[in-house]
Amino acid sequence: MTGQPERSAVGSATALVVGTGLIGTSVGLALTAAGWTVWLQDRDTENLRLAGVLGAGHPGLPPSDPTVVLVAVPPAGTARVTLDLQRTYLTSIFSDVASVKSQVKLDVERLGVDMTRFVGGHPLAGRERSGPGAARADLFEGRPWVLTQQTQTSAAALAVMREVVRVCGAQPFLVSAELHDRAVALVSHVPQVLASLTAARLADADPELLELAGQGLRDMTRIADSDPGLWTDIIGANAGPVLAILDSFAGDLDLARAELREVTVARRIGMSKDIDTHQSLSRPVDISPVDISTDLPFMRALIERGNAGHRRLPGKHGAARLEFSVVPVVVPDRPGELARLLVASGDAGVNVEDVSIEHSPGQAVGLVELSVRPEVAGALAQALRTGGWSVHA
Repeated sequence: MTGQPERSAVGSATALVVGTGLIGTSVGLALTAAGWTVWLQDRDTENLRLAGVLGAGHPGLPPSDPTVVLVAVPPAGTARVTLDLQRTYLTSIFSDVASVKSQVKLDVERLGVDMTRFVGGHPLAGRERSGPGAARADLFEGRPWVLTQQTQTSAAALAVMREVVRVCGAQPFLVSAELHDRAVALVSHVPQVLASLTAARLADADPELLELAGQGLRDMTRIADSDPGLWTDIIGANAGPVLAILDSFAGDLDLARAELREVTVARRIGMSKDIDTHQSLSRPVDISPVDISTDLPFMRALIERGNAGHRRLPGKHGAARLEFSVVPVVVPDRPGELARLLVASGDAGVNVEDVSIEHSPGQAVGLVELSVRPEVAGALAQALRTGGWSVHA
């Protein structure tokens, strides 16, 4: 969506959002902006108060059945909260935002939730920060929002949830709970584990080593700064699919370790032979670097597979991925400089597809990388140089 939010097609629509964390508060902000009347409920009174102050809705319970009740609590509590509120609101449509669907499906069916009024849901959007203070009305803009319709789900319930997704600016995807869980294990849950594994190595590292950290490490570990309690709950609820992928990682890691160990041992043997030769001579000799092959066929194949996998990720707006050229520009670390650079790029008639920033340790400058279409990269670089910017070759 652009400009003012579209108003809902559901007449005088109302919603109760239970759970005012990042997702619940963001939903409340988006629905409120679209003209819905939103009520908020949370056991955490401070989160509830802050979400209300931010404009996500009215703290409290609605006096009559809302159009939809959105349960935005951790997966383990989703079924119980849904059942309790279904006994209060007898005509409302119910959905959840839990990031696992198979376990939630089993839980709601086991407890006796009215499945005709329940549509499983999961908006695939988020931030490394949590809580209502991190919420945004546009958090779901253009993002996938999974809906898991069961055989008992009524057409009316599905229509209402499609409307919620549309109003929030997201794209609905109707898939099975099982397919959803395999997908999020691959694209969300395992990346969280790997980011945490990498960042955990930094916890006890020598501070001097961390001074060498570049943007690649920062990008890879960004999501490691996540809520431990929330992610323990999520990964535990999706243990099977996550374990299957980690097992495949373990196999690759074992092969990589074996290959590197073989090279390391061969290098040590070669160095030992050279040292013995040196000591047996009566005069010093120049010891050349050990001629040990560093051809790593498995590692090379692994990196090539990674290249192929990365190229399969969709590009902007879900379209086919495009290759971009990078124009690196040195930018002073002063207020307004980045904005000036982007304005200069626009004045050159170039659409910047993506931006990354790498700060230079100990220097008051940063390297800004502008990703643009290859055919305009040269013209942009020349225009920026003419404008006085320091553009790398």
